[in-house]
Amino acid sequence: MKKPVLVIMAAGMGSRYGGLKQLDPVGENGQMIIDYSIYDARRAGFETVVFVIKPEIEADFKALVGDRVATCMDVKYVHQLKEDLPAGYSVPAERAKPWGTAQAALAARHVVDGPFAIINADDYYGPEAYQLIFNYLSNHPDGDVHEYVMVGYLLKNTVSENGSVARGVCEETGDHFLTRITERTCIEKNGEHPRFTEDGGKSWTSLSGDTVVSLNMWGFNRSFLDEAEARFPAFLDKALAENPLKAEYFLPSVVSQLLEEGRARVKVLRSEDKWYGVTYREDKPEVVAAIAEKTASGLYPARLWEVQ
Repeated sequence: MKKPVLVIMAAGMGSRYGGLKQLDPVGENGQMIIDYSIYDARRAGFETVVFVIKPEIEADFKALVGDRVATCMDVKYVHQLKEDLPAGYSVPAERAKPWGTAQAALAARHVVDGPFAIINADDYYGPEAYQLIFNYLSNHPDGDVHEYVMVGYLLKNTVSENGSVARGVCEETGDHFLTRITERTCIEKNGEHPRFTEDGGKSWTSLSGDTVVSLNMWGFNRSFLDEAEARFPAFLDKALAENPLKAEYFLPSVVSQLLEEGRARVKVLRSEDKWYGVTYREDKPEVVAAIAEKTASGLYPARLWEVQ
């Protein structure tokens, strides 16, 4: 089998956060969350990283992240463009954003030819997840069905103190294969039991803090890109008719289709690590403190890329 590569979705601008949060330092020597993600991935065994970015941030991104990482990993860049559509389709005149996480994955289709993990640039997943996903991808090629994997987190470890978050709520079999993933776009902390709303806060539903959720840490074989590409036109037909300016092609929706059709199975691996992210500016001090503590404990060197 080919060695798994890491794909990092870094094309999004932090609309709620207010700025390019992927490039905001959280470590004492200017390191960003993405630095810790790549460091964890490298020591788990990943040797190649593919950055999915917007063309307009490429120069800054290379200077602040890519050139440094390139000293110890093979680095590739691909662009997520709203114009990157199947033949016969065009972008609505007033649409500003690209088409979501599944399209972000598709941006890497010309440089990824084997198994790959894919993550968000602005989420801290912890070291355990990279080792779990690398080991699984290294030993599970596609068989009669596509063999995929995700790392799930306990919901109580993934909520923000400063506002709502979006999470994929997972249902699984007794032997930990995914049966369903439901996107909840407005989950907030509420004591011991987080809650979500689907009607703008008119009504709320509680969730157990031990609910397993997705943070967009997936592991796929190359077949996923082929499947996502084949399904993109059907998504666009519906999106252009119903919500042409804001509809998004999400990774979990492609996974759900493949599960429903019996074309794939997805192993759910579980990390007990706490998620950290900067969904809101107010989240940053907690992330900075957590990274400082992890550095003091020896989990990370103070100067991340000078210690190999």
